[in-house]
Amino acid sequence: MEFFEQIAAAALVIGLLAAALWWLRGRGFAVPVRRARRRLEILERLPLGPHHALHLVRLGARTLLVASSPAGCALLDTVPVSELDAAGGENR
Repeated sequence: MEFFEQIAAAALVIGLLAAALWWLRGRGFAVPVRRARRRLEILERLPLGPHHALHLVRLGARTLLVASSPAGCALLDTVPVSELDAAGGENR
């Protein structure tokens, strides 16, 4: 019997919290949290060997070419995203 009392008490607390949240949202006090748009995105990865790779990463309005190896990472080049999109159909 004690188990059911504990379940009922937990359900009552969750119900009261949900009711309080509903009431606060109705009054404009509790505003849902919106997630920010991600600023970092991996566009491509090109493996060069078992431990070496090139990564094309977008950071805001810039595109970064990063080389990774067991010794660490190195920034090779940065390009504006608009320039990369314009050259998307060309072969270099």
